[in-house]
Amino acid sequence: MESEPAIFAGAVFSLFGGGLLVWTVTRVRQHRPVAHGVRPVASATLASIAAVLALAAGTWCFTRL
Repeated sequence: MESEPAIFAGAVFSLFGGGLLVWTVTRVRQHRPVAHGVRPVASATLASIAAVLALAAGTWCFTRL
């Protein structure tokens, strides 16, 4: 029973991190802003860090099974 929350949390973190990373890469490759009102390099860096951290949290949740 304790593995079900870890599976759910791991899936949510992994999907969010993967989606954010794909979206960020797509926006950067199209030379479009990642966030409005923020410098492009800073917003792309911050979004990439958040995506990698979410993927790491998802991986950590899956190792807790």
